[in-house]
Amino acid sequence: MSQMPQLSACPSCEEPLESGDRFCGACGYDLSAVPVRPEDNPTITMNGSVPAQGAPAAGVYPEPPSVPPNGAGWPAPGPDGAGGSQAAHLPTDLQGTDSGGSALPPDAPPPPGAPPTPAAGVRFDHPPQAAGHPVPPGGYVPQPDGYPAQSETHQAQQPDEYLLQAPDPRVSADPAAQAAGAGGKVCVACRAGRVDDDGYCENCGHAQPRERDHMEQESGPVAAVSDRGLRHHRNEDAFAIGSTALPDGSPASMAIVCDGVSSATRPDDASMAASKAASEALLAALPRGTHPQQAMHDAIIAASRAVNSLAAEPATAREHAPHQNAPACTIVGAVVTSGLLIVGWVGDSRAYWVPVDRSAPPARLTEDDSWAAQMVAAGLMSEAEAYADERAHAITGWLGADAYELEPHTAAFKPDRPGVVVVCTDGLWNYAEAAEEMARVVPLDAAAHPLHSARVLVGHALDGGGHDNVTVALVPFPAVSQGAGSA
Repeated sequence: MSQMPQLSACPSCEEPLESGDRFCGACGYDLSAVPVRPEDNPTITMNGSVPAQGAPAAGVYPEPPSVPPNGAGWPAPGPDGAGGSQAAHLPTDLQGTDSGGSALPPDAPPPPGAPPTPAAGVRFDHPPQAAGHPVPPGGYVPQPDGYPAQSETHQAQQPDEYLLQAPDPRVSADPAAQAAGAGGKVCVACRAGRVDDDGYCENCGHAQPRERDHMEQESGPVAAVSDRGLRHHRNEDAFAIGSTALPDGSPASMAIVCDGVSSATRPDDASMAASKAASEALLAALPRGTHPQQAMHDAIIAASRAVNSLAAEPATAREHAPHQNAPACTIVGAVVTSGLLIVGWVGDSRAYWVPVDRSAPPARLTEDDSWAAQMVAAGLMSEAEAYADERAHAITGWLGADAYELEPHTAAFKPDRPGVVVVCTDGLWNYAEAAEEMARVVPLDAAAHPLHSARVLVGHALDGGGHDNVTVALVPFPAVSQGAGSA
């Protein structure tokens, strides 16, 4: 049985001990675990290394040098014997040395573009070994009182430094910037995750707004705004606006608004295809000298063909869903020249005339292809009774492969005063059905600021409940020259 070391105090809590104690009476420290102190216990310096040969023994302090190290000059004494302040040296003027008296190696500057070096932590579980001093024979490193001896292998497995500081703000990049830098969109909810191809955040799972949820466009004097509304999960409306020049050089502006039929398949694709085809047809026909009313008729035909082409599905698709309706939508458009106003439509999307002088009466320029309109035209119901019926918005005309027959409606007007044409879907006119109601919500400066006014009208529908998609385009009359072919 090995002899226990004689300790006067507990190595753990420094509680005084009595002879023969095996455990500390205060903290319960196992005194038998304390290793026997080697007979030849070397003097340990502050950094835990063995002093070099020829170093002064413990408790012996060498005489200060008569001359400063490395040839640095001492400050010249002043009149009172003290060094003058004008010759004072900074601590950095004197090169430091290590514990063995050797000069410290110069710090090499980091290479250009290298990330900042993180600050090192400090270890307190064992004293670090000084550089240049080998481990004593036997493979054990002598330790101060209270530290158990450690083998060379055990010490080599443990790092000398721990990273204790917080991440460097210069190194840790913002998650949103990382997502944007990776070529992806950043989530609008958590502002940290990247949006995947399905439109959901990879971090929080939030569904991202679709591009068509809210659309705005301004083209010269014409502007349009479309919004998903507050109840629908997607925006099935679409629009197209533009301006061009007639063969005589006079300006012409146009706007097309389409509303996808929700009971049909792919209504959003139908409205987008129809608006694009109709606008392209108008901007191509008007500069060639085609009469605006004929150009509008041909544009609706082109829109119908574009929607019909969406129904060209594989036969197997029809077998799996034989009762699905073909893609369908409504359409309404307006063409404005220096003295002529043309409107064309199929379905229940509308066009209104609102004069700049609000003392003049406004007017509704289109007639709905709907059940309610048929009841009123046949004299079977008043307009109020017909539109109060639940069948009021059942349309009787639309663009699509399964439409009964295509009957484009066109009308030409020659206003005698300036005004603005409001081209919209039922998502707006449901909250301002009569022409007088529409005129009250159209801002007075709509002809001069069409985009702002379109936003106001969409906001009016949303404030009213936003039960449907809302789309409106404003076309000032007469047309203003803004450059040909813009769209």
